[in-house]
Amino acid sequence: MEDVFLPIMICGVLFIGMPWIILHYITKWKQAPTLTNEDEKLLDELHLMARRLDERLETIERIVSADNPDFRPQARSAEPESPYDYRRN
Repeated sequence: MEDVFLPIMICGVLFIGMPWIILHYITKWKQAPTLTNEDEKLLDELHLMARRLDERLETIERIVSADNPDFRPQARSAEPESPYDYRRN
């Protein structure tokens, strides 16, 4: 009985179960919402605000270091400037 049952189960899993799971998740992926224009604008605004805040922090650190020679700003990771322009027109 086991000699017949095991191959049937393996074939059922391979030819019915796996495609069913794969197709199920493919349809779920296609139904997932994408970014809207409003979301993209919000992300752009947040990115610009983060850059402005970073510039303000650097300015404050320069002012404080000019007033107090013992002040040492926190070390920042030296990320190279991106060659891409992410601004939208």
